[in-house]
This record gives sequence, structure tokens and C-alpha cells, in this order.
Amino acid sequence: GKVSILDVRATDQKKQQFIVEMQVAEQAGFDKRVLYYLTKSYNSQIRRADQYRKLKPAFFIGILSDFSHTNNEHYISRSRIQDIDTGEITIKDVEFNFIELQKFHKKIDELENLTDKWIYFIKNAENLDVIPENVEDKGLLSAYEQANQHTWSQMELDAYDYVDMREEDARAQMEFAINKAVEFAVEKAVEKAVEKAHEEAEEKALKDKEDKEIETILGFYANGVPIAIIAKSLNKTEEYLSTIIETHRS
Repeated sequence: GKVSILDVRATDQKKQQFIVEMQVAEQAGFDKRVLYYLTKSYNSQIRRADQYRKLKPAFFIGILSDFSHTNNEHYISRSRIQDIDTGEITIKDVEFNFIELQKFHKKIDELENLTDKWIYFIKNAENLDVIPENVEDKGLLSAYEQANQHTWSQMELDAYDYVDMREEDARAQMEFAINKAVEFAVEKAVEKAVEKAHEEAEEKALKDKEDKEIETILGFYANGVPIAIIAKSLNKTEEYLSTIIETHRS
């Protein structure tokens, strides 16, 4: 749509932060939002204020389609924080770059560098029938190939979609197999836990019964009941009772 916004956040090999934004239409508070996005990305690199020395530079790259943001006649402008009188760049860790497509009028044979070629692609790819011959950069070539999908025949699109579907089927089958394996492992773990809990409960019940029986025997004995009568009452042998009494005699 006419207010489409696409944001990409990236980090290079030096751990520098990049916010790349493509915007179609001008928006109220655009400059404040740009400043907020970049400073938020800059701040998020660390968790505590005392780690500020670990901060890496952060760059904003705004690709503006149907409007201009600066008075610069050139299609690329760079803004930094600098001394108003001397022009000295006093804070170097943040930089704002604007690519204003309305100001880019170069033809394909006038492109001077890779940046020009990318800007040409961004502005003109949807209107091109073939990929230009002078595209050597792998990233840019891949971008042209992806954009070229919009010109494929229905048969080509169906074939491409079929490959995607087969790849998705393979991923789905793998995911299904993994989920089943996880379910099986969980089920076995639960069964083992339940079995162990039952065993522990039975062991505890048996021990409680034995403890109660010993407590009864010792109680009878302490109150002067003869061992023969205790044995007959509890259906135990006198030898067993003698062993219990001897073992627990204080």
C-alpha cells in the first residue's frame, strides 16, 4: 500500500548495528521515529550503563520511495552529530543515511558502483524484463532472480511452488517424527515415574505397618504382658517377638 514500511535489522562482522527501512509515503513524525529506532537499537546492545564501552556504531538506512526528506540534491545523504560552527563530527557512533529514489535518475549504463546498481534495482526491478548483463555481485544477482519470479509463467510458478511444497512436506514429516519421538519418551518417563511412585508408596505402607506392629509389641511387653500371650494375640512366634524386643530395648 501507499504507507508500506519494511524494516530490516542487521549486524555486520564488526558487530555494528544497521536499521534498513523502506518507506513509500511520507509520515508525520518520521524524523522522530527514525531517531527512536536507531537509538533503541544502539542502546539494546548492552544491559547495564556501565558497559557503554562495549557499544558498537549504529546506522540507519532509509530508502524513501515516493517522497524526499532532505534538501540535498544528491540521491544519497548522510547525517551525523557534529559541531554547528566547525563541522567537526563530535559523536561518531550514530549515522543516518537516506536514499531518496525520486532523485535517482541514472540509466543502466551510467551506474558507477555497486551502491548505484542496488539503487537502480530497488527503483526499477519490477519494470525490467531481463536481468542486466553487468550484474556481478552475488547478492544483487539473487535479488534480481527473486524479483524475476513475478514475470514467470503460470507453469513455472506452479513448478516452483511444487518444489516448495515438497520441501515443506519433508520438514513436516521430520517435525512429525520428532514430535512422536518426544511423545513416546514423555509417555515412558511418566510410566516409569508412576511405577516408581507406586513402589515407594507400597514400601512406605509396609514400613508403616511394621513400625505399628513393633510399637504394639513393645507396648504390650512394657505393660508386663507375657511374650507367649503377645505371640498368640498377634499370631507371631515367640522367637520373632524376642528378637524385636531385644533389638529395640533401650
